[in-house]
Amino acid sequence: MAAVALRSCRRGLSQILSNGGLAALSSKSLEGHRRHKSTVQYASRPDLPKLAYRRVKGKSPGVVFLPGYGSSMNGQKAESLEEFCRSLGHSYLRFDYTGHGASEGVLAEGTIGTWKKDVLFVLDELAEGPQILVGSSIGGWLMLLAAIARPEKTAALVGISTAADHIVTSFNSLPLEEFEEKGLWTVPTKHSEEGHCKFSMDFLREAENHCVLHSPLPITCPVRLIHGLKDEDVPWHISMQVAERVLSPDVDVILRRHGQHRMSEKDDIKLMVYTIDDLIDKLTTLV
Repeated sequence: MAAVALRSCRRGLSQILSNGGLAALSSKSLEGHRRHKSTVQYASRPDLPKLAYRRVKGKSPGVVFLPGYGSSMNGQKAESLEEFCRSLGHSYLRFDYTGHGASEGVLAEGTIGTWKKDVLFVLDELAEGPQILVGSSIGGWLMLLAAIARPEKTAALVGISTAADHIVTSFNSLPLEEFEEKGLWTVPTKHSEEGHCKFSMDFLREAENHCVLHSPLPITCPVRLIHGLKDEDVPWHISMQVAERVLSPDVDVILRRHGQHRMSEKDDIKLMVYTIDDLIDKLTTLV
């Protein structure tokens, strides 16, 4: 089973992830001038909604960003990663799931299976060669599903507040009377304008088909899991469960003492970028 390295991030980023190759990562490149931002493109699929994406071509391994539920490819983490990959000359791809952002489809009609198909399509049709998958929240769950389905396209994984199985296990822990008569489960959240998300029983039942934490995960690539101890949406122990179940011998769990769910503060984003830079260095050295 995987060996898990716990790192306390209170001592400062330079002490945790020291790497001589990080000189190119100035605060200017992270905060970024957006003059060279990629343009939105649309991928057509037979009988399925078009997917909006942005792509930067470059060296391998590439990086693919998987956003969270209800989020888009235009968030701070996604845009900062594009600036970083462009500065190193590595390829980068970000996209919107069906029903999200600029992609076609209706969010309320989407399922975990729907979005898994989106990720696999992106890996199969839009990304060239092995990729470092960076998944935020529910994107971390989809990242694991994609790594299992496409091991040849997965060079490494970086989970940010990984929400594997979380919506299902949370719902299953509730008494039945808490499920509304109209068939919707309302989940409070700070991250939507309405102040909550609603999930149907059909969504939850379908999601159960994609749960991954009930058995060992056949993932053997390097895995990095970053989680905030103050995450009020997805408990940090889920990242620990993922680390315990993946078969890879190269797994680190990095806990941020004051980190919250979105992990979008300046130091959070720096840690994410430094982690990916370290993986790129490791993977290119192995080659």
